Order: sequence, then C-alpha cells, then structure tokens
Amino acid sequence: MARIRTFTLALLASLMVVGAAALNAGSALASHGQSLFFEAPSQLLNPATRPEAVEQMERLGVKAVRIELPWYEVAPSHDSATAPRFQATNPAAYAWGWYDSLMAEAKRLRWRVLLTVSPPAPRWATANRRAPYVTRPDDRDFKEFMTAVGRRYGGIVSEYAIWNEPNEHDSLRPQFGAKGNPLAPTIYRGLFQSGYAGLRAAGLRSPKVLMGETSPGGFVKMSKGVPSYSGVAPLAFLRGALCLNAQYRKAPACSKLPAYGYAQHPYASSTLGPFYKPASPEGVTIGTLGRLVNALNKAGKAGAVKPGMPIFLTEFGVMSKPNRYFGVPVGLQAEYDAIAERIAWANPRVASFSQYLLRDDAQSKQPFVVTFQTGLEYADGRKKPLYYGFPVPLTVTYARHGYNLWGMARLAGKAATVTVLIQRPHASRYKVLARVRTGRLGYWTLKSNLRGAHWRVRWVSPSGVVYEGPPIRAQRAA
Repeated sequence: MARIRTFTLALLASLMVVGAAALNAGSALASHGQSLFFEAPSQLLNPATRPEAVEQMERLGVKAVRIELPWYEVAPSHDSATAPRFQATNPAAYAWGWYDSLMAEAKRLRWRVLLTVSPPAPRWATANRRAPYVTRPDDRDFKEFMTAVGRRYGGIVSEYAIWNEPNEHDSLRPQFGAKGNPLAPTIYRGLFQSGYAGLRAAGLRSPKVLMGETSPGGFVKMSKGVPSYSGVAPLAFLRGALCLNAQYRKAPACSKLPAYGYAQHPYASSTLGPFYKPASPEGVTIGTLGRLVNALNKAGKAGAVKPGMPIFLTEFGVMSKPNRYFGVPVGLQAEYDAIAERIAWANPRVASFSQYLLRDDAQSKQPFVVTFQTGLEYADGRKKPLYYGFPVPLTVTYARHGYNLWGMARLAGKAATVTVLIQRPHASRYKVLARVRTGRLGYWTLKSNLRGAHWRVRWVSPSGVVYEGPPIRAQRAA
C-alpha cells in the first residue's frame, strides 16, 4: 500500500526564507517540449480505485507516470535483522504485489513509466538494523535487488531513478559526519553505482538511470544552530555524489557517473509563488532552475557526468487550502501550477515536468506534520480549479505594452485551435479575445494589449469534449 508522504513544519518553513524574484529564460530559448510525469500512488496502486483513477488521468491527458517502489515493501523478511537465505537477483523471491498489476496496466495503456526505487531498505540491508531502515544501505544487497527489478520490469520501464530524496534525513542516513561535513552524497554514490550495475546485470545494456531525486532545500554543512534532522542542500549533494569540491574540481580517483539525467523536486513555498528563490544559493526550487543548470554544466566540464545532462523535474505540486500552514487559495493554486510548468517549458535543459498528486492526502492530526494538498481534487474527491486547468494550462504575465499569454492543449497531440477568452474590467461576461493555433505539441503563445481582469481558455477535442480552464489573473514575472 502507498505510504502517505509528510513534511515536518520546520522543513517546509526553511523554504520561506527568500531573496529577490527570479525570472527564467524566455520562450525564445525554450525547449518547446517536455514530458509530464503524473503521480497518484494511493489511487493507482489500489486495484479498487485504479480503474476510476486511470479513466480520470486519461481524460486529463496523462501519458506518463512516476511510480515509487520502496525496497522494504517487496523484500522478503523485511523486518528481520538477519538476511534471509534467498536468491536475491531472482524476481520470484520478492512480493511485488500490486506493483505487478499497476505495471501491467501502464503497459496496456502505453504509458511511459519512470520507476524510482526508494527507501526504506529491508532491515537486514542496513548498517545499524534500526528503524527507519535508511542508515547506510548495503551496496551489494542493493545491486542484487536492482538486478531483480530490471529482470521484472525491464520491458515496461522507460527510465529508472535511484532513491527518493536522498538528501533528506528520513530517506538516507547519516546526512552529515561528526565534523559537520556531508556524508550522504558519498553513500548515495555507492548506491547509484550499485543500482546501475544491477540493471546492467539484468541484461539492460544502456539503462536510462536518473541520479538525484533531491528535495529543494538543506544545508552545506552541519553547524551550530542547524537542526539534527536536517539534510544536505541539493547542489552540495550533487557535488558530493560526483566527487567535486566547492570549485567543481573532480577528485582524480573518481570515475564519471553513468547518469542519464538529474532528477529534482523543485518545490517552493506555495505562499510566495513560483518566481521566488531561496536566499541560500545551494537550494533549487522551480524559480531557481538556472542554479542546477549551471552546476551540471560545471560538472560536465569537470568530466563528472556527460556534458549537457538533461534535468527531469520528477516531483512537484503547489500546496492549496485546506493546508493550514502553506496552502494558497485553490484558484491561485491553478495559476501558480501553470506558471511553474511554463518556467520548466522555457528552460531548454528541462526534459520533464510533473504533477504530484491526483487527490489530496487527508490532513494530519499531528501538530507540525504536513501532508500533501497538491492534488487536482480535495481529499473527499471534489474537484479543484486545477482539475479543469490541468488539461488547458494558461498563464498571463504583464509585458511592457500589454500581456504575454502562454498555454497548452494537453490532449491535442498535434496542432489544434484554442479559443482564448477575456473578461474586461467591470464586465460580467467573457468575450473571445483570439483563436490561436497551437504547435504540434499543443503549446501556444499570444501577445495582447487588451486590458483584462481575467482570462480563460477553451479547447474542443476532435470527439467534441469541451475543456475550459478556470479564470486566470495576470501575474508579474519579476
């Protein structure tokens, strides 16, 4: 069964320290195409809720999914301190359970699958045998497990990723050593190399394996005043995993890591909007993707990874009400989510965007523990504005002489025509602003000098289904 992800309030609060606003590269430099990985673990893993979730996701235009596979959940004798005697590279030795049926469904639907092999490890594969079973997972055991994973799902999975959020204390330990220097990146490097070798041993000649899956915040060093549960900042983590010093010079003994791409979870504080950047230069949020681009360029130049490595944004969402700590109004959630997608689209190195979740998690009753209200639906199944905006995302930003509009018809699959509607100030009704032809991937742009209070977009599919997004206001890009 899917576990409910949580953040402590202190970890989320660390993202609220911000500096100046950040404006990403304009559409002239855009990649003009990116995949979108959708993640709905609770609904997709459960056979009882999967059919409805699949039907919804197809109506929303989903063509790719991210699936997290916790090693602990499928391993034999996972709570035992002593490793069982079994053939660890044999897929038949594991209890794949609902993952098998979900993978089969993804194959039937021809969905692209990103499989993130995640913590915790089985107890017997950790160094201290103590919960939460994330302390120094054994490289050899992990290699054998990844061989079994590759043999089981190699014909279905398009990309693999190693270890969800390894720069977090709850995912990999220790994060820092006795002198305060990061240790988790070195541990992670061993896991990545072992996981990649395991996939090769499964017969996958050139598996596409993403490194990172890092969360957006953290620290460069453990020092006085830094909470003991803190993690390593993503850029410091990247350098450590690639044997790079602060100047991005590589240790001679370290070989190039065979990573296909770098995976990042660019969450930002929802209340501050997607354009803001954290004060720490080591953090990577949706508004500071340029930092990760620059870091990977330096790493490529140092010979630590392949030059021009693509960036995969594999987990992202905007917290909405009723989240009592960081939720924004649901109308603003739809606006911010579309802006974030446009920021990703405008960056030529970004190969994928993502949406986490379909339906909100129930709110935690524990104080200072935050579950995710990033879904298109409330926890009770009621639809938010984002549900209607997701198939036809729209952004409106102020320009020097008017407004720049950007959008997408997600289900189009080819060039199509969308209708852009405008509500003038003090008007009660919308009027047609323009009918715009999209590109072959469904994206479109428009410049307008007509003043408006709200905009929305309508697209009618070839089968006659009408998709109409929620009202969108103009936002300042900087």
